Amino acid sequence: MKYILIYGDVLIDRFSTHVENNEYEKFLGGATVNVAVGVRRLGVPTSFVTVFGEKEDSTFAKSRLLEEGVDITYSQTVPHKKLSNVYVNLLPNGDRVFNRYEDSTPTIQVTKEAFQPKALHEASIFHFSSGTMFQPNALETTKHAVAVANKNGLIVSFDANIRPLRWENEEICRETITSFLPYVDVLKVTEEELFFLTKTNNRAMGVQQLAPFQLPLIFVTAGEKGTYAIFHGKTYYVPAEKVNVIDTTGAGDAFMASILSFIYKEGFPKEESSLIKCTKLGNKIGALATTMRGAITALPKNTILK
Repeated sequence: MKYILIYGDVLIDRFSTHVENNEYEKFLGGATVNVAVGVRRLGVPTSFVTVFGEKEDSTFAKSRLLEEGVDITYSQTVPHKKLSNVYVNLLPNGDRVFNRYEDSTPTIQVTKEAFQPKALHEASIFHFSSGTMFQPNALETTKHAVAVANKNGLIVSFDANIRPLRWENEEICRETITSFLPYVDVLKVTEEELFFLTKTNNRAMGVQQLAPFQLPLIFVTAGEKGTYAIFHGKTYYVPAEKVNVIDTTGAGDAFMASILSFIYKEGFPKEESSLIKCTKLGNKIGALATTMRGAITALPKNTILK
């Protein structure tokens, strides 16, 4: 059975449990990890490619992924690799804020060897993001993986997932991400990311600037305002699902997981009706993710796509 192959970095999300911010609860995290788990919970086989170490955090991450049914056969292990940690503090009013990001082994990244022929031959979709591309080793591996995916005829999906502060400067970030667009079938950006990439403050103008890349399908997500799907140059608007929002962490990843799952099960959208159905599902699952704390906590297991 074919699967969705996903490549990215595993993070450990540490959420403060008290306003004193001296105790943290540990969660499996990382944008591509959230997508992998989301895809699996939607009943689609998935294989995740990353690099683990042999410390406690890696053991925790491996066990959680396996519990979720995510295959990690093609992931690599480097004993002294330490997973990155994201600390989120709790404010007195109940809000949560990013406190710090720790990565003590940034140069230890997945190597090209992970993308062996069998891994790609058994996949139908390849998904990645820009989460580690600011690191030269990861960038080279990403270029290789996308090239091999294209060569093998996989549908290639790219969530821009832009974090400018991790890059040397904004222009390098913009140029690097844009360089992948000619090789992508599905692009997902937030409105803010679209404006960043195209140096505009208008959605229609931003979409127009992406036209030369001839991307088959673009999703521009706008949170509670809904999603704009650009298909064959035409823009379709799908409103967001209304829910009681607790935590928006991972909403975009849940959206992406449902889009990939839809394409895996029903094929690439060919007309307006299937595109709208696909986007509505993305909005539904994305909204569901916000109803509980944690990126994947609210997503039910063995969900049937409807």
